[in-house]
Amino acid sequence: MYRSHTCGELNRSHINTEVTLAGWVQKSRDKGFMNWVDLRDRYGITQLIFDESRTEKSVFEAAKTLGREFVIQVKGTVIEREAKNKNIPTGDIEILVSELTILNAAQLPPFTIEDETDGGEDIRMKYRYLDIRRNPVKNSLIFRHKVSMEVRNYLSNHGFCEIETPYLIKSTPEGARDFVVPSRMNEGQFYALPQSPQTFKQLLMVGGMDKYFQIVKCFRDEDLRADRQPEFTQIDCEMAFVEQEDILNVFEGLTRHLLKEIKGVEVEKFPRITYDYAMKTYGNDKPDIRFDMKFGELNAVAQHKDFPVFNAAELVVGIAVPGCASYSRKEIDALIDWIKRPQIGATGMVYVKYELDGSLKSSVDKFYDEADLKKWAEITNAKPGDLILILSGKADKTRTQLSALRMEVATRLCLRKPDEFAPLWVVDFPLLEWDEDSQRYHAMHHPFTSPKPEDMKLIETEPGKVRANAYDMVLNGNEIGGGSIRIHDRDLQSRMFSLLGFTPEQAENQFGFLMNAFQFGAPPHGGLAFGLDRLVAILGGQETIRDFIAFPKNNSGRDVMIDAPSFIDEAQLNELHIKLDIK
Repeated sequence: MYRSHTCGELNRSHINTEVTLAGWVQKSRDKGFMNWVDLRDRYGITQLIFDESRTEKSVFEAAKTLGREFVIQVKGTVIEREAKNKNIPTGDIEILVSELTILNAAQLPPFTIEDETDGGEDIRMKYRYLDIRRNPVKNSLIFRHKVSMEVRNYLSNHGFCEIETPYLIKSTPEGARDFVVPSRMNEGQFYALPQSPQTFKQLLMVGGMDKYFQIVKCFRDEDLRADRQPEFTQIDCEMAFVEQEDILNVFEGLTRHLLKEIKGVEVEKFPRITYDYAMKTYGNDKPDIRFDMKFGELNAVAQHKDFPVFNAAELVVGIAVPGCASYSRKEIDALIDWIKRPQIGATGMVYVKYELDGSLKSSVDKFYDEADLKKWAEITNAKPGDLILILSGKADKTRTQLSALRMEVATRLCLRKPDEFAPLWVVDFPLLEWDEDSQRYHAMHHPFTSPKPEDMKLIETEPGKVRANAYDMVLNGNEIGGGSIRIHDRDLQSRMFSLLGFTPEQAENQFGFLMNAFQFGAPPHGGLAFGLDRLVAILGGQETIRDFIAFPKNNSGRDVMIDAPSFIDEAQLNELHIKLDIK
């Protein structure tokens, strides 16, 4: 064997034991007559000692040639360490080396393999295999494994079967752009990589596999950001003979299980709020409820005065920031500058200081007296010592801007604590949303989402008012999962395709296989998909997902390590009957 023990398991109980270790040289300290080497593997670090008076000369001299990241094997005796290191599990012992084998010499790495490295993100992405040796990345990948195993254990114990679905499928027009794959054997035709296994899991329900899941790769050709990758992983689930309540209960249970087993946190309450309430109260459909700062709409008490900015606005809305009435003008101006950035797009901000003595002072004292400001404080639930921040303008745009400001202020005040977890459900989404550019409705979730039964009567007359039988799970201001009760009736599915602008021919061409399946006894069914990458990152206390993915892409969708995507050989293009027209 290359090793009898790992570099993280030896302790005082092993003293005087002969051992064999293998790993990478973390660093060495050559004192002339004595040489210490830190040997690292996935499990930890063990200190090796080469002593001129106790180590064979050839071994002692070979130790002096070791550089960072050399791969070596050593044999020796576990001895008590004189200068103990309480920061590592092996800090009480060291290995007096008797044999040294250099398994592979290494070039000096382009950045230090340390927890706090000197390597920037670009260089670490290029040499990702070296970055994985660092504890932060290594531990994130191990953490992801633990989460995945707990998911599998929970779902398997609740009667779910893990079933794989195809990666080479048919391109369909809903959702984001597809990644397409040319077929050599079928000239001029293409597969698509799945954006999700949506239609296949519905077909599994038709097939009688009433509880399905898989941890599956999905692909979407869309613009990227910190929490988005072109290929990502879902915990994809579907159940037959269920209603919405059944699904919410099962996946509340899964989330509780993960929080308890992975983080040691007990969460009993999963609030449920409607989409309309979320938008009106928080300005977005994935609110962070670890802190308060709910929106207060001020139109009734702020308009019809002499302040033209508010009078001309569709919406005047504010939040109370706790304990910030003491903010200086410089600090408030910094917030105003922040919301004026192009990414936010606000034109200004009104503020009110609710002083500890109960007095109120604002940036619009010229137009409003203290009695007016007191009403603002009541509506925003402000307390003495708080700072009220107010935006105005078009309703949707203003809510989005204030939502961004709410999150920014909470971040600055350290209210978004990564070790606190506040899950909730958002329900009753609109079934459809109107797109001005195409002048037609689009499915807010996807075309297979069922309408609320009580809203069915509105489908033909007022489709924009129909609510979806859909739900999202939100955790700490992030959507971690979403799903719906599906349409299982062929006629209703045909009506939905018609609402979305599909001709009968288009619907048949794209989804005929699913419609045909519905004719053979499709059960009522529904499901949910968690975003595993995002879920793991939040459980790990992070906002971004890259360090929880072994080989991520950059913001341009490139794998800079292997230099992909790349051009392919002319012979391959000819086999695929593809001619490039690059200008």
